[in-house]
Amino acid sequence: MSVILGLNFFHADSSACVVVDGVLKSAIAEERLGERLKHDPRFPENAIRRVLAESGVRLQDVTHLAIPRDASSNSSAKMKYVLTRPGRGVPAAIEHFRRRKHTEGMRERLAGICGVDPAQVKFEEHAVEHHLSHVASSYYCSPFDGLTAGLSYDASGDFVSMMAARCEGTKIEILDRVYLPHSLGFFYTAICQYIGFTDFGEEYKVMGLAPYGEDTFGDVMRRLLMLDDSGWFRLNEPCFGMHSGGESGEVDTNKRIVQGQMYSDRIKDLINVPVRKRSDAMEQVHKDLARSCQVRFEEAAVHCMKRLHALVPTERVAYAGGCALNGVANARILRETGFTTPFLQCAASDDGTCIGAALWVYHNVLGGKNRFHMEHAYWGPGYSAEEEKKSAEKIGMPMRVCSGDETLRVVAKLINDGLVVGWYQGGSEWGPRALGNRSILANPTRKDMKDIINAKIKRRESFRPFAPTVLKEKVNEYFEQDVHSPFMMHVVKIRPEWREKLPAVTHVDGTGRLQSIERRNNPRYYDLIAKFAELSGVAVVLNTSFNENEPIVDTPDQAAACFTRTDMDALCLGDHVVVKPEHEQLLRGA
Repeated sequence: MSVILGLNFFHADSSACVVVDGVLKSAIAEERLGERLKHDPRFPENAIRRVLAESGVRLQDVTHLAIPRDASSNSSAKMKYVLTRPGRGVPAAIEHFRRRKHTEGMRERLAGICGVDPAQVKFEEHAVEHHLSHVASSYYCSPFDGLTAGLSYDASGDFVSMMAARCEGTKIEILDRVYLPHSLGFFYTAICQYIGFTDFGEEYKVMGLAPYGEDTFGDVMRRLLMLDDSGWFRLNEPCFGMHSGGESGEVDTNKRIVQGQMYSDRIKDLINVPVRKRSDAMEQVHKDLARSCQVRFEEAAVHCMKRLHALVPTERVAYAGGCALNGVANARILRETGFTTPFLQCAASDDGTCIGAALWVYHNVLGGKNRFHMEHAYWGPGYSAEEEKKSAEKIGMPMRVCSGDETLRVVAKLINDGLVVGWYQGGSEWGPRALGNRSILANPTRKDMKDIINAKIKRRESFRPFAPTVLKEKVNEYFEQDVHSPFMMHVVKIRPEWREKLPAVTHVDGTGRLQSIERRNNPRYYDLIAKFAELSGVAVVLNTSFNENEPIVDTPDQAAACFTRTDMDALCLGDHVVVKPEHEQLLRGA
């Protein structure tokens, strides 16, 4: 039996997973546990202990350790960068050496975390290149076995920002790489920072803001990010500030990840608009910058996919990386390239590289032939009905204990009546999206619902949209593209006749970030939506993550605490339905 422990811990979104004989057993990001810091970059001690426990294995059972970072890879490109740009290259080289040192003494470190004798720990260690891990995370989790194109793109990893690959059977052949300093991720993050979103991982805000703007900075973006038929893409290098030094994964006194400034002073002359501070008002010019940034990114993504399709002529594509989370670009790729059958696993950003590294080791080191297909996202921990009951009772508010279909009928009625419901069921989702087990649900037909949730529960910017979850067989009824998007990876146009009927999940540009749900992958959530459809006439619910400016809740106690401190109306912990006192009559009558 092979037991592979996969770890990502070099920077943000540290995580751990366990793969047994080629099958994923458990996966979780460190941010969900311990101090619960968004994008937690620290060594995933809590995640390691949790995934081992959830998988029913001990550290002593682990046969292989897989790490999605290979400091020895791409040495020639690194050396060329250092020699041609000594001012930037030397700090970059120091950082790469620091990362290599972090992988030393893993046996002793893990033994200490798990409280076992290091002499009992016998695993072999394997370093897998960052972007190869990304490609592997998607391809090896896909249903594809025949010829498939593979792609990974993000800011950077092992001195690469993009990798193109040919995948077939259990083999992944690397076709090309884009080396730093050229990076679509750096481009997007730089403009994100310029608009005032300077915290790590805020790129999704620019995507949400973009539809409010006009593409008035298109010429500027084309000068910053260049595309041509003979290559992939190039940055106008003097305008960007890659590798200014500092420690990857460094946190400030508030334990937020420290990011270097990604743009240089030269970009200011091109944009000719003052840099927005976070505290400044959001003006139309900032919305226009967001729109132009998003448009240029989409053009680059489509360009890369068309070039990839020429190299690997197939309708199937498996891709990952932080840039793969751009759902607007993902939908456009399906419309404008030869790739009509995509696969993106639910943790496409860096947390998911631990799975890719583990599966790569299984297939390429151990010669494993068993193919794993990730059909759902629920690879995180679950808690017992008794724990859910205790958490519900501690709230001290009106509660109804239900069972089976009664739970679904009661919650569907509360949603239809306009209540905002915390929905906590089973194991938690793997990745950044709430997909029906750690979700806040609401009626998408209510015109005021988006503002209610933004103001009273999520406490976030008003321009950010909410996602619709739709029964898979109904997607074509509500959306212009019949896309199966189980992991909420595509932003697609809602049909015009439904936009006014679904105002809470329809963005200003008529789109929705789609999650399509199949009953076999989450029967409880599917049946809840079906019950709601019987009452409302729409097989759609508003779905947003169960949190309040924090990582998505993990334990029943955390769900209860979020419910109590916000203006959420109701909470369903397993079969225990709790409501705020003013809604007691609705609960009794449901």
